[in-house]
Amino acid sequence: MFNLTEKHASNYYKGLGDNISNKLKTINKIGIDIFSGAGGLSLGAESAGIKIGFAVEKDPSAAKTFGRNHPGVKVLCEDITKINPKFHMGSASPFIVFGGPPCQGFSLSNTKTRSDENSNNKLFSEFVRFVNVLQPEWFLFENVEGITNYNQGNTVLKIKECFREIGYDTTEAVLYASDYGVPQHRNRFFMVGNRKGINFEFPQKHDKKVNVQEALADLPVLVNGDNFPIAQYTLPFSDISEYAAKMRADSVTPLQNFVSRNQDYVIERYKHIKQGENWKAIPAELMGNYSNTSNCHSGIYKRLDANKPSVVISNYRKNMLIHPFQDRGLSVREAARLQSFPDSFVFEGPLSHIQQQIGNAVPPLLAEAIFRKILSY
Repeated sequence: MFNLTEKHASNYYKGLGDNISNKLKTINKIGIDIFSGAGGLSLGAESAGIKIGFAVEKDPSAAKTFGRNHPGVKVLCEDITKINPKFHMGSASPFIVFGGPPCQGFSLSNTKTRSDENSNNKLFSEFVRFVNVLQPEWFLFENVEGITNYNQGNTVLKIKECFREIGYDTTEAVLYASDYGVPQHRNRFFMVGNRKGINFEFPQKHDKKVNVQEALADLPVLVNGDNFPIAQYTLPFSDISEYAAKMRADSVTPLQNFVSRNQDYVIERYKHIKQGENWKAIPAELMGNYSNTSNCHSGIYKRLDANKPSVVISNYRKNMLIHPFQDRGLSVREAARLQSFPDSFVFEGPLSHIQQQIGNAVPPLLAEAIFRKILSY
């Protein structure tokens, strides 16, 4: 049902140093991606050597993005509670089920809806249901770091107990994407489980971190409100970082160079902020529309430091994240680069939907590191 030819397999597995024979060894490893979003986890899984059987994503724009970048993979754009996974998988069991249920209710930054009544907090039970029905060898569950202290840490204990009851040993950790080759200091919670009695250990951290300059130096110079579906790289391939070379390996031009148009007074504020600074560097007379600046989050109006990994790319438009050298917000392609999406990856939907998809995604390089470690067992 999920057979691949060698020709097609070569398009899936892009891990550095692998040869075609090694790629074909994992051709029968099927992964099911639920709550898939744009597909950051799936991209990492494919790069590690896992074939995606099907995906589930309720949001139409994100589902369309997934479908565009994973041709031939069935994407179920529907309510997960109404899906029978066996109907779509057939009699076989997948190698792994993975995904990240909506996590707004668990987020440390969300004080309004962080409660047991938030319906998003119940969706992890759907993840458990898929694992129980499909009986994969492994699962990977992903969420925000805030889940670790929600309900005094009892939520994680409850999730572990749910998996233990259906036969899975689990290991969990909070990982930082910048430790795995991603130019972003992004923290996410991961739980990995298996029914093989394996004591899983998360992959070792990389020694070197990738900074914003290395990630973005060859992307086009833009201004506030620019909207270029196709542009030109500003540096030849020979002059770019190893990270940038990896991101543009399959591309001849950078796509989706879209920058939100901010009001002139916002751009004026940007001019007062140096690299690494935030809204506090803006003169008080330019912040007149804020009734109480003491409520401003430290990530608001943050200009990225070129010599460090980026701060978290969440909804970077609402947070007013600023380019390190140019007085404007980040473009779609720049934000995607900082999340480790390759330049050939195209996002679908209105600009605000695209920005949210990027902010919600698991960085593919971080995902790849975890999937490769799972496959090593």
